[in-house]
Amino acid sequence: MRIIIDILTPKHCRLFSGLAERLRKKGHKVWFTSREYREVNGLMELMGIEARIVGRHGGKELKNKLMASADRTKELIPIFDEFDPDVSISLSPEMARTSFGLGVPHICVNDSPHAEAVARLTVPLSTKLLSPWIIPKEVWAGFGVTYEDIVQYRALDPWAWIKDLKPDRNILDELGLDPEKPIITFRTAETFAAYLLGISTKGKTILDFIGGLLKLEGAPQIVVVPRYIEQISDLEKTYEGEITLCRSIVDGPSLLYHSDIFVGMGGTMSAEAALLGVPTFSAYPAESFIIEKYLIDQGLIDKETDSGKLLAKISGMLDDLEGAKEKSSARARGLVEAFEDPLDVISREVERVYGEAV
Repeated sequence: MRIIIDILTPKHCRLFSGLAERLRKKGHKVWFTSREYREVNGLMELMGIEARIVGRHGGKELKNKLMASADRTKELIPIFDEFDPDVSISLSPEMARTSFGLGVPHICVNDSPHAEAVARLTVPLSTKLLSPWIIPKEVWAGFGVTYEDIVQYRALDPWAWIKDLKPDRNILDELGLDPEKPIITFRTAETFAAYLLGISTKGKTILDFIGGLLKLEGAPQIVVVPRYIEQISDLEKTYEGEITLCRSIVDGPSLLYHSDIFVGMGGTMSAEAALLGVPTFSAYPAESFIIEKYLIDQGLIDKETDSGKLLAKISGMLDDLEGAKEKSSARARGLVEAFEDPLDVISREVERVYGEAV
């Protein structure tokens, strides 16, 4: 079987690289495509993933997103002629559209129904939709897929790479961190995402919050993992020399493993940290997504959008950090005991779709 996979986000690098390895071991041929996008390109280089770069990230403005997507769709057509895939896999509007137009079965792997624009442009054009079990099928059905074409797995996506994680301690030396002092890692918001347009991410409050972290007793080390060049620039202007700013792409799971506290904005790193048993806070400025709500309900994420209250909670946690970490680890272990490997389900479904198509 010939398979083409489109990588759009850092999460897809980790999820789909594991999937490709699984499929290749079964004798299938797999090719990757991606786009010009700082975080993805950097992580692919770090992980040794080879991909054909097609087009670019559209940025923040809707018009630019539309133009970039139209260009990518057009540029993917000759690549399909070259690779002649039997099946495509992605969460990519361009890959879904090209596959549908050329009659190639497309498998959509999606855990983010809150990203409505992407869901509307992929789900109706896909042969199958694969998703974590905690997202109700009726949520997906609203985007134009039948219940029969939804395949669920009992796990969260990050479990696919967290379950076999071999954390690299070199990340501490790489970032100049002292393992004997508390490490608080902060992930900035996805300010360019379509689902966040129009929602205030309170940028000034974020900068003030980081300043508050620096004043906490116990001399915690503050690591900030930004998403965009613009965020790096703002942080450099305000806290140059006071924080550890990840200007280049780093091994996120290893950094989280060695972190004592994580503060996220509702994205994949929050789920990674929670499943690793790291005490995790969410400062996401809007209503929590389904997965974040689930992890909050399980006691693995504490959501607090008020920066003053969040600082007070973190300060209190630093007073008994080992106890907090032990509690989070125990909850995480209890949760993942019932998880299955998402890659088992996805790879099995890929083969089933191919078998039905030939």
